[in-house]
Order: sequence, then structure tokens, then C-alpha cells
Amino acid sequence: MNSRIYKEVHFDASHRLLHYKGKCANLHGHRWKVEVWIDGAVDKDTCILIDYNTIKNIIERFDHQILLNRDDPMVPCIQQFQQVITTPGDPTSELLAVLIRDMIEDECSAPGREIKVTKLRVWESPTCYAEITA
Repeated sequence: MNSRIYKEVHFDASHRLLHYKGKCANLHGHRWKVEVWIDGAVDKDTCILIDYNTIKNIIERFDHQILLNRDDPMVPCIQQFQQVITTPGDPTSELLAVLIRDMIEDECSAPGREIKVTKLRVWESPTCYAEITA
């Protein structure tokens, strides 16, 4: 049996956009919201596609973190005091959507069972989001 599930997760994190000209080039924070739609075959034993808590735990790895481009000169300075999550480019909502999708698909697929993130939105404010679809 195939099914589609939806999960919404919030996290707080700061970032800056190294290659952006404007106020977002400064380190600042957001209350991010991630919406995930996942399709796939339901497990025959549990009757579950994916445990909602698994999705939540993957996304919450970003909670209360600093997200920076791995080439950002601030990375080594901040790492002296706390962990920094680095990204292969500026940590925009567009890039975070791709990274989170890949994390979910990599960690939730099992041998003989494939899941597909069919839509994912990353909101960086109540009026702005990036969306990717399969």
C-alpha cells in the first residue's frame, strides 16, 4: 500500500549569506519552518511510511545552530566557541531545502523500501519560502 504523509517542523538558527549584498550578509537569526510531503510504500509490519519523529529529529539537527557557507571566514572563528553547520554554498532557504530533502531520503530509505520527498518547503519568515518538488 502506498501513502503520502506530511510533517511540519520548526527550528531556530542563525545564518548569513556570504555572497549577498545587503543586510542578510550580516549574521542574523530566523524561526525556520520546514514542511515535508513524503510518498512511498507503507511498511507491511508497522503500517507506517516513516515515523514522524524521525523526520522531526533530522530537521531539528539545525535547531539553535549557526549555518554558514563552508568558505565563510567566520567559520574558524566561531568554531572556537561552538559548533557550526557548514553548507556547500550560502545557507539560503533554497539550499537548505535540498540538503534537508537529501538527508530525509538518505536516512529513511531502507533496502527494498524507497521513500520519496515529493515536496518540501523551507520558510525563513512568515512570508517567504523556497519550495522544491520531485
